[in-house]
Order: sequence, then C-alpha cells, then structure tokens
Amino acid sequence: MTNPSNPQSGSPDKEPASEAQAAQNALGNTERAEVATEPDRSGAKPDPTPEAKPSLGRLFMDNLWAANTFTVTLLSLVLAIVVGAVLMIISDPAVLSTYSYITSRPSDAINSSWTLVSEAYANLFKGSVFDPEAFSAWLNGTGGWQAVLAPISETLTYAAPLVFTGLSVALAFRGGLFNIGAQGQATIGVIMAALAGFLLPLPPGLHLLVAVLAGALGGAIWGFIPGILKARAGAHEVINTIMLNYVATYFLTWLIVQNGVQDPTRTDAISKAVDTSAQLPRLLGDNLRVHAGILLAVLATWAVAWLLNRSTLGFELRAVGANPDAARTAGISVTRTYILIMVFAGILAGLGGSNMVLGSTASALTPLVVAQIGFDGILVALLGRVKPWGVLLAALLFGALQAGGNRMQSYSGISLELVTVLQALIVIFIAAPALVKAIFQLRAARAARLQTSLAKGW
Repeated sequence: MTNPSNPQSGSPDKEPASEAQAAQNALGNTERAEVATEPDRSGAKPDPTPEAKPSLGRLFMDNLWAANTFTVTLLSLVLAIVVGAVLMIISDPAVLSTYSYITSRPSDAINSSWTLVSEAYANLFKGSVFDPEAFSAWLNGTGGWQAVLAPISETLTYAAPLVFTGLSVALAFRGGLFNIGAQGQATIGVIMAALAGFLLPLPPGLHLLVAVLAGALGGAIWGFIPGILKARAGAHEVINTIMLNYVATYFLTWLIVQNGVQDPTRTDAISKAVDTSAQLPRLLGDNLRVHAGILLAVLATWAVAWLLNRSTLGFELRAVGANPDAARTAGISVTRTYILIMVFAGILAGLGGSNMVLGSTASALTPLVVAQIGFDGILVALLGRVKPWGVLLAALLFGALQAGGNRMQSYSGISLELVTVLQALIVIFIAAPALVKAIFQLRAARAARLQTSLAKGW
C-alpha cells in the first residue's frame, strides 16, 4: 500500500519537483482563463477573437469624431451656417410662400430655398476669400490682379483691429479678469492716434511711429484706471470698464466738435483728416485697402504668445488667473499683476483703435469711428478660446464674415445683420460644447477635455 504521509509516494515515474511545477502551471492557466473571461469595467465581455490592429485612417477618424477643440469649433460653424440658412428662408417672403403648398409641389420649396441659400453663401465666400469670375477675367486679360486679391484685402482690413481687441480681452481672461472695456480703450486709442496724426507736424516714418505709440498710450491709460481700482480698492473690473466705455464714447463725441479738432470745412461732427505721413502704408497698392496693420497684428499675436508661455511675467499672470490666493502665498504680487494685466490689455486695445484711423478704414474722427471692435473683440477672444493664435484665426473668420457680408447684402439682398447673427450663433455653440456633443453624438476626447468655463478664468 502506498503511504499517504510519504510525499514521495505515488507514481514511480513522477518527481516531486515535477508535481510542484505542474501544480503551478495549472494555477497559472486557471488565472489566465479567469482574466480572459472576466468582464471589463463597463460590464461588456471582450471579444474572444482577437481584433486586428486598427489602421491609421481608422485612428484618424476616431480621433476626429471626438469632442476635442477642433471638432467642436468646426461643428459649431456648421450649426451656425445651418441656422443661418433657416433664417434666410423664413425672412424671404417669396421663398416662404412656396412652403404653403409644399405637400403638392415640394420641389418648388426645395429649389427656391437652395437657390437663395447657395447664392447667399457663395457671395459670402466671393466677397471674403476668392472670386472665380475675377480670377478668370485676370487670366483672360479682361481684368486686373487687384480684383483677384480684393476679397482677401477686405478680410484682412476688417480683421486687423479685431486681432488687437481680441488679444486684449484674451490676455485679461488669462489673468482672471473680464475686460469689458476694450471698446473704451480702443476709443481713447483712436482719439490719441488721430490727434497725433493731424496736430503734430512730424516727418514721415517718425510721424507714423508717434501716432501708433500715442494710440497705445491712450489705451494703456484707460486700462490702468480699472486696473488700479481693482488692485487697490477691490472694485470689480466689469463695472469699472463698462462705465469707462460710456465716458470714452461721450468724450469722443464732445471732442470732435471742438475748435482745432473739427474740420473747419464741415458742419457735421467730423475731425480733421490724419496726415498722410501718419497713415499706415498699404501693402497691395492704393486700390486695395489692406495695410501694414495686419503685420502689426501678427507681431502682437506672437508677442502675447511669448509673454504668456515664455516669460516670468506670463507665468505670474497665469498663476494669478488660476488662483490669486495661492499666487499670493507663493510670493507673487497680485496687486502689481492686476495692474500690469489691465495696462497691457489697454495697450492692445489702443493699438486696435489706432488701426481704425491710421489705416484705411477711416482717416478722421467720427462718433462711430471705432464701430464695435471692442465688443467684437470679446467674441473673437471666446471663439479663439483665449489663446493668442486662436484669437488671430478667429479674427480672420470674423473679418471674412464682415467682408463677405457686404457682398452678400449687395448681390443677394440678405440683410447685413444676418452676419451678426451668424457670429453670435458661432460663439453660442462654441460656449456650449455639451450641446454640440449631444447633437452630433461625439464621444469624449481621449487626449484632452474642453475647458470652456468662464468661472475658472479659462
């Protein structure tokens, strides 16, 4: 009989080491089987058949159809275009009348709607980017190259001041401040630039430099006021900048009609014209309006990007914007940082205002010379997600909408206010990524999540 207490009893050809190894192998096989059949955290059992490695194209499409910044921004543009098309249809009586008998003749409603919308958006593109007819005329010798570059020229002309005001708002956002006062800062900037442009008898080159610096100085002063009030007295920058917007607007209205400023040959509210020596040079000749302001805008974008990402001051600015209390504990002067933020924001907005009178948009002060570039700068900053280069691209988009909207109104009879509606819709969808994600059933982005909370200072 076999002794059960003897560990070496059993099969005569089985060694003890082999039995232990066999038991270990059996245990390992069991664990591997349990792991293979265990459901994942989501509760779904894995496919027993191994899947092939996804192709590069499949990975690209999977990452593209995710709720990342690029996809949400692109789809926000699509949604704004679709809603804009609906507004065009319901605002046109002729097209809208075809829907009264859509059940009997649906082709009439579809064709008329398509004709209206496609023609309007085609004119929007031709007026802002490229006109094929002008290009064909240039190739045939019946037209000049100026007509080919005219759409781009208009887009860049409208975009240049928006880059500055958008950077002004974005820089303040990164520091935890909401600069509503870019409109007022641009207004003081345009006043100072224009006064230096027609009151100071200086030689060309130097005259332009002084006028540009005067505009920046005006914006800096108007930004310093809410900055010092925020830093020293704790006054909220939103209230201060809104009030200063009104002060700047009414100061401009009063100043225009004063002796020495008003054009003596005119009876309406308009100032003297800025001297040609203080005008920004045009880049593509006298027949096209684009000027050197767009080059300054690109340079300012690079400077703000370097300031935020490469400099010590930029680190302090972002630290204060993220958590002022923690920044103060780390030894950063929050008071000094708030003042510098608003001063730099004012300089940028002032440069945007000086573009309006030193460039080709206007050559004299009027009550509406600044238009709405300060308030549009808020939209540009939001669309660009308060990143410098994103602000530049957003300004180009808004400039294209403005330039193309003029042609769309002239050729298609679409109201120019619809362009403003498109801009507002784009920002609404950008600011509500969850809505875009729900409409298009986007999955969560793997690499990064959208950060669009104003409460955290972006």
